[in-house]
Amino acid sequence: MNWLSRTVLPKIKALVSPEPAKETLWIKCGSCSQMIFHRECEDNWNTCNACGYHMPLSPAARAQLLFDANSIESISVITAEKDPLGFRDRKKYSDRLKEARSKTGDDDAISVAAGEINGNPAVIATFNFSFMGGSMGQTVGNGIVKAARQAIQRQAALIIVPSSGGARMQEGILSLMQLPRSIVAVEELREAGLPYIVLLAHPTTGGVTASFAMLGDLQIAEPGAIIGFAGRRVIEETVREKLPEDFQSAEYLKEHGMVDMVLPRRDQKRVIGSILDMLMSSQPAKAAE
Repeated sequence: MNWLSRTVLPKIKALVSPEPAKETLWIKCGSCSQMIFHRECEDNWNTCNACGYHMPLSPAARAQLLFDANSIESISVITAEKDPLGFRDRKKYSDRLKEARSKTGDDDAISVAAGEINGNPAVIATFNFSFMGGSMGQTVGNGIVKAARQAIQRQAALIIVPSSGGARMQEGILSLMQLPRSIVAVEELREAGLPYIVLLAHPTTGGVTASFAMLGDLQIAEPGAIIGFAGRRVIEETVREKLPEDFQSAEYLKEHGMVDMVLPRRDQKRVIGSILDMLMSSQPAKAAE
């Protein structure tokens, strides 16, 4: 064995190979700091038993939470050009994408799946905040359009679960173009007479809030979710007033008529299923006409 294979090759492999994942046995609640056994947390859909704080939930777990068992079908989304503007800040945009894909295992910040909820056909588009803050670029726009058109094709309800910091700055105007594009997709669904439900997860802000995320036939929010356009500090400096402590929280927005209900995860499948039972009951007759 020469020195290349004995010394250099192992060092190169150690450099490029990912570190083995270490199993996390305990998770610290981001609200009350309670230590939660990881399996207990997963069984409770990443919700703290002590204070009810809703931690981030992956798109795959979200699909398991909402869809009927054995009904989930993954829908592919066209991935846009990696770096259309050749953008670079502290890092190249292409490098940020590689890091996010390696970290999450997802191609971008949105995942689309079809299935049934209480036997009702549904398409769910879920954001992953762990992927570059759930920011909306061209691929996310593609995902929303694909989800809406799949819902029309399947005569299914569309449910979008946003969790995003807004438009993806690394794609510039191309990212901003996804705002009207997503609105057009929602309008196509409405013209088809199909339900559109938005389930707002923490946080939902920026251009996502300014487009499809506030256009649902029914606006549901998770407890404690922060929902708004601009950040609290920016608003306070603009209006020169001190805002309420719970400003932009899901509960505050419900109290002021911006969302219809605040719904914990343990109740989401049951309540959304009951709503779809009512909203989808007329679809077969309409399709027959």
